[in-house]
Amino acid sequence: MTLHPLVERLVSAHGAAAVNSATLDGFLAGGGEQVLFFSGDPVRFPECLDVAVVLPELQSAFCGCFKVGVVERDDEDAVARRFGAQHWPSLVFLRDGRFVASVNGMKDWDDYQREVSRALTTPATRVPIGIPLVAEGGNASACH
Repeated sequence: MTLHPLVERLVSAHGAAAVNSATLDGFLAGGGEQVLFFSGDPVRFPECLDVAVVLPELQSAFCGCFKVGVVERDDEDAVARRFGAQHWPSLVFLRDGRFVASVNGMKDWDDYQREVSRALTTPATRVPIGIPLVAEGGNASACH
């Protein structure tokens, strides 16, 4: 597993599961409230390190009611496609292995609390399909 030390610390010090394509179904089979953390490349997305530090605090603020899976960098794209994640860093909330919501990027603490609270009370839904809108003639900038 190749992760930045702050991201790897979620696994070694905070009990998060290391998740890849081979272990994903086992993680999901655990059921309950789950969060997949897609960190992305910390050079391209330095705020992922901030999210890695805040995530255990969020888990604690919500009385540990969700399990965290840290998606390994080599499998992020494959796992992201399964859950419609298109932004890094991203927290994908699941319930019993079904998609609930995504929280993308670094947030202020109050915004995080609001969005996590909403995710923990929202019913599971379809995974977003993420099809880009393109105007006739292929000019994406012409879309309204």
